[in-house]
Amino acid sequence: MSSLIADARPTALLALADGTIFRGRSVGADGHTIGEVVFNTAITGYQEILTDPSYCRQIVTLTYPHIGNTGTNPEDVESHRVFAAGLIVRDVPRVHSNFRAAESLGEYLRRENVVAIADIDTRKLTRILRDKGAQAGAILVAGKDGTADERKAVDLARSFPGMAGLDLAKVVSVEKPYEWTETEWGLGRGYGKLAEPKFHVVAFDYGVKRNILRMLASRGCRLTVLPAQAPASEALRLKPDGIFLANGPGDPEPCDYAIAATREVIAKNMPTFGICLGHQIMGLASGGRTLKMKFGHHGANHPVQDLETGKVLITSQNHGFAVDPKSLPDNCRLTHVSLFDGSLQGFRRTDKPAFCFQGHPEASPGPHDLGYLFDRFVTLMQERS
Repeated sequence: MSSLIADARPTALLALADGTIFRGRSVGADGHTIGEVVFNTAITGYQEILTDPSYCRQIVTLTYPHIGNTGTNPEDVESHRVFAAGLIVRDVPRVHSNFRAAESLGEYLRRENVVAIADIDTRKLTRILRDKGAQAGAILVAGKDGTADERKAVDLARSFPGMAGLDLAKVVSVEKPYEWTETEWGLGRGYGKLAEPKFHVVAFDYGVKRNILRMLASRGCRLTVLPAQAPASEALRLKPDGIFLANGPGDPEPCDYAIAATREVIAKNMPTFGICLGHQIMGLASGGRTLKMKFGHHGANHPVQDLETGKVLITSQNHGFAVDPKSLPDNCRLTHVSLFDGSLQGFRRTDKPAFCFQGHPEASPGPHDLGYLFDRFVTLMQERS
């Protein structure tokens, strides 16, 4: 049932490290938050975005103006909690309405202790981030006296050290291994259950989204999910049919444990599939380099070309680092490229059964044009068996 968002929400400030101040109102938890401010151009899927571990330490600006129309529910989450450091939106409608809704966006944000701000000019903010690049920022909610100090907000923004050099994969990863057999969602039945597993896949959790695991399970894969810092020997001891390298936040270069494990499993001719941070880890394990992007790719409308077929695919993206294609050795064949900026979106090893993709091909939320990459992984495992 629809509900009204409380009218008397306190004033809030958004401050950027360059000194820019936006004044709006709080639509989330009290207090303050700091992080890298990025913008996401997706029209739908705010709940999936908030719970994507790849947004750890990032404050997300949603460029679509009306956020919260359909409320929130316990099914549309990509992890066990909200990982985004904060949320910035233009407008949260007073009334939400959807047959699946359990609570409003504001209620959800407050329950999850997420600081958020609304009623600011997100178009102006997006232009700043596009022109100057992603910036450190802070959201400061007014105290009981109704005031919020602009100088304090700017100081908070400037206290954030930036994403470069941050190893966040081990921060968001699970502490203990677990099994996964849940399959994709269907209207009227919810999520399914894997009945007849055909393959056993070991997934390294650098911040994995649940729908990635569901899409693998829907293709007959029983999954054992390992912590990010698990060594290759632990994965290989389970005698898997394939290895999956998950998405995740932060800078890939400090993840020496993941780079070493990936290099070892690929050397064993193990079918290996990497997504997002997993793509970057595979690039580093193959001898390449990564670089920090100006403002990254965050959205569900990014055109990518498959260089092997020539097809143009609309994709979901969430990353702030990229693999430098010029740094990859000759045994890495480029397979996908962004049509926005020409950055590398995918490559495959010509000497080993390993490939990777930069975007989020499970597209939760977003288009499903790249579902065939999961089929390609299954094919590699079939050929090996």
